[in-house]
Amino acid sequence: MKKSMHTVSIRLSLAMAVAFSAHAIADIKIGVGAPFTGPNAAFGDQIWRGAAQAAADINASGGVNGEKVVLVKGDDACEPKQAVAAANQMVNVEHVVGVIAHYCSSSAIPATEIYDEAQIIAITPAASSPKLTERGLPDVFRMSGRDDQQGQVAADYIAQTLKAKSVAVIHDKDTFGQGVADTTLLALKKQGVPAVIYEGLTRGEKDFNAVVTKIRSSKAEVVYFGGCHPEAGPLVRQMREQGSTIPFVTTDCTVTDQLVATAGGKQYTKGVLMTFYPDPRKLASGKDVVAKFRAAGYEPESYTLFSYASVQALAAAFAGAGTTDGPKASEWLKSHSVDTVLGSKSFTAQGDLKDSPYVMYQWDADGHFSQL
Repeated sequence: MKKSMHTVSIRLSLAMAVAFSAHAIADIKIGVGAPFTGPNAAFGDQIWRGAAQAAADINASGGVNGEKVVLVKGDDACEPKQAVAAANQMVNVEHVVGVIAHYCSSSAIPATEIYDEAQIIAITPAASSPKLTERGLPDVFRMSGRDDQQGQVAADYIAQTLKAKSVAVIHDKDTFGQGVADTTLLALKKQGVPAVIYEGLTRGEKDFNAVVTKIRSSKAEVVYFGGCHPEAGPLVRQMREQGSTIPFVTTDCTVTDQLVATAGGKQYTKGVLMTFYPDPRKLASGKDVVAKFRAAGYEPESYTLFSYASVQALAAAFAGAGTTDGPKASEWLKSHSVDTVLGSKSFTAQGDLKDSPYVMYQWDADGHFSQL
């Protein structure tokens, strides 16, 4: 009798384990790799909010193939080594089947090596380095544009609208910052606009007065900065404090009100120009989602909707392929268009968007930016 009861107990435990396992499998785990800490945490918050709302809306509509989408955070702090650690955690411990990652190209490039090895599909809502999709990794996509596209638009504006005859090109030595600065520099050279200064800053530093002095001495007519708001803010402030009023043109890595904070006030960001996409909040395809965010007291600026769209693309790929298998989902995504809050999106064989327009924005006296 004792042996019989012991056998029953084992069978019951096994049955419960199987039931629990079946429940766990019924969840589609998607990792969200972003800078949730550090100077770029504002963008991590945008990416998380967008992904979380998308997951909630998808689940409210029945999930993906009847399964619930569950998100897992992976904090990369926009640091390559931490991004690799976060990727390994999401893959080997959390067992995600897809990833929305990462914001910084310097994080996305090494982290996607981890996802590729595990054959997990990854879509970045923001990383724009051409290298990301030019390595031949079959399961890597991006919902954003590329540095060479962004750099061309910036160069065209500097040469044709501002009609500058010389430019000072400054970058933050990061994969993204220097990459987009280099593509802008190349595009400017083709239009006959020389760089009288080409110099790198160190991320995390705040005193750029020595660089500003060089800029003033160079007689540059425009400053182009390849980098993000933590350095862009102090740089433009110190330019203005030294009396330099020349145009300051920068990247989509400053599309956050944190630019005003890091600059020390809206009086310093007035007139700053930056490249970004046509305001996604104005698209008819995302009208209801934008209204939902605003009703909850959150303004879905910058990369919020890009993250939402990335989750939509992943969900569509899993549903279309009928499986969460990375290679099969990737194959489906490369041969089908996807309806998202950003409109209909389709991808090239290497994972880039087939269409990714950039436009110019400008910051006003009230500390807000709008499309020109």
